[in-house]
Amino acid sequence: MPIPPSNTPRLGLGLAALGRPGYINLGHGEDLENKTVDAMRQHAWTVLDAAWAAGLRSFDAARSYGRAEEFLGGWLRERGHTATVGSKWGYTYVADWRTDADTHEVKSHDLDTLDRQWPETLASLGRRPDLYLIHSATLATGVLEDRRVLARLAELGAVGLRVGLSTSGPGQADTLRRALAVTLDGVNPFSAVQATWNLLEPSAGAALAEAHAAGWTVVVKEAVANGRLTGRGQIPPALARVCRELNASPDAVALAAALAQPWADVVLSGATTVEQLESNLRALELKSDFSALADLSESPGDYWQTRAEMAWN
Repeated sequence: MPIPPSNTPRLGLGLAALGRPGYINLGHGEDLENKTVDAMRQHAWTVLDAAWAAGLRSFDAARSYGRAEEFLGGWLRERGHTATVGSKWGYTYVADWRTDADTHEVKSHDLDTLDRQWPETLASLGRRPDLYLIHSATLATGVLEDRRVLARLAELGAVGLRVGLSTSGPGQADTLRRALAVTLDGVNPFSAVQATWNLLEPSAGAALAEAHAAGWTVVVKEAVANGRLTGRGQIPPALARVCRELNASPDAVALAAALAQPWADVVLSGATTVEQLESNLRALELKSDFSALADLSESPGDYWQTRAEMAWN
């Protein structure tokens, strides 16, 4: 996902909540009246149309986001749009279009999964993505030491796309710093990262600044903490005060705080509805140093434990 031109909003749209009927965003189930495939395709296209009309040109999907790649690829072809597209491999969607499934996605960071999912991504999008990431890489999976995987990713990078990783969990910074140090035949095949950063979980910030300084594209996900930093969450007094001062909703302030980070090239909205997207877009107008919100941060362990306990709906 190349850095957007100066006249393009640095806000992008992620399809984690638009490509499948169940997700962990607070109140997600209430946002979708009809969860059939056809209805959700139309709903996703409606939100994508609104994003395009607002000037957004960066879009993010993944193999495990249900039919997100298919929805996005079909929309781009039907509308004739040219956009910056990111996708991810390493998780397989297994919920069979059910919100009550015991398991929604299964992680596997081996070469067989990469070789299976890359052509699936090409077929679903109808084109190559601009950014192709290991989905939620961690030190525990060993993917950053798997030379066969690294070599295959280097091959993909050689044909013009940026390869990299997304990160999750309390060890994000350690994983990213390990990725920054990876070499294959003297060259690091990675040049992009997508990481969780928000007012409650800013622990990866220093490592993301290092990635940016190294010339990597840095994409921020989950800037509203899966709905915890929206009107659906329990808003901390300090955030409520800034919202009043700026006459803005909590989600807009949270996204603006992410956009204010000098190392952030793209910040993803995870909006499920046009109304949520419109609220998110207000972030592009907000200017503040947001220093009054620094005390909102939780310990990474507590933050990720809370996230793990959130229900799919």
